[in-house]
Amino acid sequence: MARIGKRTRAAREVFAGQTGLSVEAAVALVKDNASAKFDETVEIAMNLGVDPRHADQMVRGRVSLPNGTGKTVRVAVFARGPKADEARDAGADIVGAEDLMETVQSGKIEFERCIATPDMMPVVGRLGKILGPRNLMPNPKVGTVTMDVKGAVEAAKGGEVQFRVEKAGVVHAGVGKVSFAETQLVENVRAFVSAVARAKPPGAKGAYLKKIALSSTMGPGVSIDVGSANAE
Repeated sequence: MARIGKRTRAAREVFAGQTGLSVEAAVALVKDNASAKFDETVEIAMNLGVDPRHADQMVRGRVSLPNGTGKTVRVAVFARGPKADEARDAGADIVGAEDLMETVQSGKIEFERCIATPDMMPVVGRLGKILGPRNLMPNPKVGTVTMDVKGAVEAAKGGEVQFRVEKAGVVHAGVGKVSFAETQLVENVRAFVSAVARAKPPGAKGAYLKKIALSSTMGPGVSIDVGSANAE
């Protein structure tokens, strides 16, 4: 069994018995006990009352966090001609067509967001087995298959977060950095929770937002009162 470090043990002692906190109290607790030597990400995990194996219970969407994520996102765009130029002008890090497809097929994936114009989907479709498991496959439902390349790139660079429920019914994402002000993190948490709430699928039965927890990259988690987190 791996040994638990002093910092981890101390953090767990502080978090012990802390459950069902308000968003404000949870954010303060996570910030005060983030002790890593780097600027940790504040992460949210939500347990939803859905079974994503059923198509009518799939949850996915996107939200632009009011204070951004604090993370630099590398964006790749599949486009040709004027749309490729538009992508570059908007700040895309990688732009290409068949050449980009071959780069990805070789195993070189140097981006965290992938955008494509509709006419490029026959090319991008060949990468489904590579991009799909990494949640990088462009999809019109989250605005990454679009002719508005400029808007999509700027959204990705400006703090837009995509979310998708996992097999166990969990959605998780980064909602900022511990260096953010508490008010900024509170606003981001509520914006994210509200977006997930609005994405409730038609097949969801019973309680939809079941549990919410907040943590830093290296720290333990603390549960948040669902009603406190959902601005809706």
